Amino acid sequence: MFGKSLRRPIWTGSEDDIEAKAITESNVQVGPEQGHGVVQIVDSHEENDLSRSLSQRHIQMIALAGAIDSLSALYNLHSGKYQHYSPSPDPFFVRHAELLVDPSLGFAIGWNVVYGTYLSVPSEISAAVVLIEFWTDKYAALWITLFIIVAFLVGIIVVRVYGEVEFFFATLKILLVAGITIMGLVIDLGGVPGQQRIGFRYWNNPGPFVEYLASGSWGSFLGFWAVMNNAVYSFAGVESLSVAAAETKNPRQNIPKACKRVFARVSVMYILSVLIVGMLVPSNDPSLDDESGTAAQSPFVTAAARAGISVVLSIINAVVLTSAWSAANQSLLAGTRILYGLAIKKQAPKIFLRTTKWGIPFVCVILQTLVATLAYMGLSNGALTVFYWLLDLTACGTLISWSVILFNHIRLHQALKKQGISSQELPWSNWWTPYSSRVALVACIMFLLTGGFSVFVEGNWDTATFISSYLDIPIVIIAYVGWKLFKKTKILSLDDIPIQNALKKIREKLEERISLARGWQRLNILWG
Repeated sequence: MFGKSLRRPIWTGSEDDIEAKAITESNVQVGPEQGHGVVQIVDSHEENDLSRSLSQRHIQMIALAGAIDSLSALYNLHSGKYQHYSPSPDPFFVRHAELLVDPSLGFAIGWNVVYGTYLSVPSEISAAVVLIEFWTDKYAALWITLFIIVAFLVGIIVVRVYGEVEFFFATLKILLVAGITIMGLVIDLGGVPGQQRIGFRYWNNPGPFVEYLASGSWGSFLGFWAVMNNAVYSFAGVESLSVAAAETKNPRQNIPKACKRVFARVSVMYILSVLIVGMLVPSNDPSLDDESGTAAQSPFVTAAARAGISVVLSIINAVVLTSAWSAANQSLLAGTRILYGLAIKKQAPKIFLRTTKWGIPFVCVILQTLVATLAYMGLSNGALTVFYWLLDLTACGTLISWSVILFNHIRLHQALKKQGISSQELPWSNWWTPYSSRVALVACIMFLLTGGFSVFVEGNWDTATFISSYLDIPIVIIAYVGWKLFKKTKILSLDDIPIQNALKKIREKLEERISLARGWQRLNILWG
């Protein structure tokens, strides 16, 4: 079971022999050695040891559900643009940071993502326990144990099981968004007996903004900015779509399709849901001060309860519970595959290269499961307190990762221009993304530097908040500088970025073309 590949045994010699063989068998070797070995686009371990079991419907629904959680379809467009031509178990930006910027940046951001994803699993388990407290506050330790066991089983079994689980959860989330949007519209238009039509009255009185830490327009702005910063956590996790590329059938076709199609679909759902939720409940409604962490604090629930539709509370809480479970699964998949990718590049211990006969890096899964036991801290400190603590730590790492993604994309287009290669030669390109990447990079840096802005308001200093908001910044800088000094790497010149080698790989290894939808399948707007 353990230590074998489905197609060939991988532990037939010493670890040093195996690693040397992996380098010589690599599909494409590109870039200068930079003091730590040749940078490779796709390694033989990735080609032979991981199982490509995720189909088009899996990857499309994972993308759609992840974007619904994060409301970040635009981000998907930026990231998917170049992951499809070098699918690997690293998240695209880790491998591409090496290929487009500096091998040391790939090391630093790789370990940063491992740190973030490993912490995300216990934070999501803590969130799940908070949601369960809506029904019962008993047996918290039992619930934590069950979630850890289930997450381990999903992570250790064939990746197709993960795909099916996420497909089911994605379907629930999409149905929930559609259902509460329709319900909210009916309530707002006075479609519930005994309820008056609400319309847009709350947009004028009291208005959309609530004061925070100050009064007047400045307090309203701080309230808006606090919400924007808190929303960062909800954006985390869509990277799992690209991490799964190495285990996806025909990734160069399915990844771009998933990224492109999700944009319009999520934009419609996002705009409608935000529009309607702003119509249902006034911004100063006392119910919005609910800090239980359950569905009780949802304005949709507040509106439904006042309309006499009490069952909505349990339904939303149940689906949000599956969402927390889904997020834990995605973090476990991402964390284990990233650590596996680092081990391939000798940036992590070799033991993490071990895989099961189904292509699962089981040592990575075991380690992440052990880290998940941090969720037990909630038994003494309160699950919600621990959740918010871990939330702050991972939010900072998310913004750093996104900044690297955008910088990679900018470097890609700079290299294309320098080498005289048209962006149209890429399998997928958009004329506007070079400009939007710059705007988004500035926005990410602004959010990163203001993540803990509340502690700088007079009389509001909190050491724990300051550390959790900014700790990740020096960690990444130290990792980058340390690896650079240790391996003596250099920032790649634009001429040395191996774009032609990547395009050559595409031409040499064509995928089987996916057949177009026919008949009734054309009516499938979700993953067809």
